[in-house]
Amino acid sequence: MALQTPKQKAANAKFEKKNTNQWGKVKKVNNKTEYPVSKSWLFVLLFLVCGGAVLELIRLFF
Repeated sequence: MALQTPKQKAANAKFEKKNTNQWGKVKKVNNKTEYPVSKSWLFVLLFLVCGGAVLELIRLFF
């Protein structure tokens, strides 16, 4: 285990205190929710997952 200097410990504590409140929160910009993934990527992922499930069902029946 690597040892930290007091200066590093203080910097880490300051960073954690500043950023802990933001973890898991979605940003809101002008009353619109900004998601970490764009809508186009969500559609691509949804297509891949649902498309794979549909193809697997077709393979099971035929």
